Amino acid sequence: MFGAVVVGIGTAGWVRIRDMLAPLPGSPAEKLNVRAFISRRKLDSQQGVSQVTAEEAVSREDIQVAFICTENVLHEENIRTFLQAGKHVCVEYPMTMNYKAALELWNLAQEKGVILHEEHIELLTEDYKELKREVEGKLLQEGTLHFTGGALKPGFGFPAFSGIARLTWLVELFGELSVTAATMEEDSGNNYCKMTAKLLTSDERPLVWIEERGPGLPRAKNINFQFDSCTLTEVPPAPRGAVGIFMQDLIHFSAKLAGQVSPGELHREKIRILHCLRLAGNIQQLCKR
Repeated sequence: MFGAVVVGIGTAGWVRIRDMLAPLPGSPAEKLNVRAFISRRKLDSQQGVSQVTAEEAVSREDIQVAFICTENVLHEENIRTFLQAGKHVCVEYPMTMNYKAALELWNLAQEKGVILHEEHIELLTEDYKELKREVEGKLLQEGTLHFTGGALKPGFGFPAFSGIARLTWLVELFGELSVTAATMEEDSGNNYCKMTAKLLTSDERPLVWIEERGPGLPRAKNINFQFDSCTLTEVPPAPRGAVGIFMQDLIHFSAKLAGQVSPGELHREKIRILHCLRLAGNIQQLCKR
């Protein structure tokens, strides 16, 4: 069994506790046992789980795993704290706000002989899986992914990082990408921003990624992918999956802890995550010029 602590009790942290208390029967997630949670606020027990300090969690021998569910800007510091203590770490995306820090953390995890796992629930949704099936085997000519959503809360970072889920979609669908241009429109008084990034696939096909955030904007992904044989203008509808996306991620992370994920798959995941973080950093730099 692996004893776990959950760091941060927002929606994601609450779900992590819930899923560990009732894991999918017969799955590797049954090997996780939630021991405690950490919060900057003084809270009562959550779902029967008690609060501890970070110092206590780091020193406890019955805690071998940390789930980092804080604001994005705090991820790096929390990951480093638990990796240095020899604990396995599962962190919500993005792992860090820059590529260099992420590379340092991967190297630290390797040095300590522990698992560092970045959650990517956006790849586990049924609509994404359906979209990937639709795209399979088709030759892209050009495409656009335009995401809209409510205003970003403080601590979530630059849109290329807070929205890295969409960038991950594009990399998973179309392979390695490069950035050719990026711009940022902002109206801080109205809490509005619009980032536009121009990307190229390895065979020089253009992709445009737009992250648009502001009060009242609907949460939606609008696509226009033009292929040699057809055009996709909406994410295909898909029925709700039998297993929740956070539970799917918990099972995948638990399988890594149990040594059930091949070194090849672990390496491919690491390369994709670092590639996306490097792209996000390049986009941010171009927007600041």
